[in-house]
Amino acid sequence: MGSIAIETRFGRLGITEADGAIVAVNWDGKDEGVVTPLLKEAAAQLVAYDSGELETFDLPLRVDGSALQKSVCDAMLAIPFGYTRTYGEIARDLGVPAQAVGRACGGNPIPVIIPCHRVMGAKGLTGFSGKGGVETKVALLRHEGAAGLLI
Repeated sequence: MGSIAIETRFGRLGITEADGAIVAVNWDGKDEGVVTPLLKEAAAQLVAYDSGELETFDLPLRVDGSALQKSVCDAMLAIPFGYTRTYGEIARDLGVPAQAVGRACGGNPIPVIIPCHRVMGAKGLTGFSGKGGVETKVALLRHEGAAGLLI
């Protein structure tokens, strides 16, 4: 397992790989262990996203967690750049309560790459588990041109 850290407008992000897949993105991450070609590619893609040159990540991801956690992460991955969905919409698709979707979003181990920032409450903006909280969520949505949805 190894990690690489990069500076972005959203803060310092650490990307962690294990067994050939990205397994985590953390704020205030550090370079640790072996920096593999996959970590270098993930860092390059996050830099390209940050600079506005990339809208869709193409990386092997592995979400460790419950079946619900994995299903919610898959649903978040399906939300296109610049768009949002609500917890309720995802909940209806999965046949689970919106609160369970909210907990799974908050437990997303690979934020930004798995875009939990694109999930909103029924009445608009809600919390964000990343560093900086709601301000970081707003910054990510503005970056993607989805800020008009916040009004």
